[in-house]
Amino acid sequence: MSTKVAIIASNGGLFDAYKVFNIATAAAATEAEVAIFFTFEGLNLIHKQAHHELPLPAGREPIAEGFKNANIPGIPQLVEMARELGVKMIGCQMTMDVMNLKKEEFIDGIEVGGAVTFLDFAKDANVSLTF
Repeated sequence: MSTKVAIIASNGGLFDAYKVFNIATAAAATEAEVAIFFTFEGLNLIHKQAHHELPLPAGREPIAEGFKNANIPGIPQLVEMARELGVKMIGCQMTMDVMNLKKEEFIDGIEVGGAVTFLDFAKDANVSLTF
């Protein structure tokens, strides 16, 4: 039985991005089938500009320095790793419509779909997570 990991990314800060892409890349590296559904602020994690400058909670600036000092890859690198590992990335069509965002504003390789697209993947997932 192969492992399927379904992740919903609905928050758009730096910590959220690390949580989402750390779990996604770790699972994919163990040959799990992984899909992430990006909705609402979570779309920032795959937006061409926004994923380079994700917000950090106030007072947590030293942690950003800690990521650098620990040689943790940045979010753009983790996004690329996820893509290379075959992580399926789905941008929420409804949220994109509400926010007047176009597919071209997001990183290459994403799929645009609604909740049904994600649910079709997630219906038999072994692991389901929301960040």
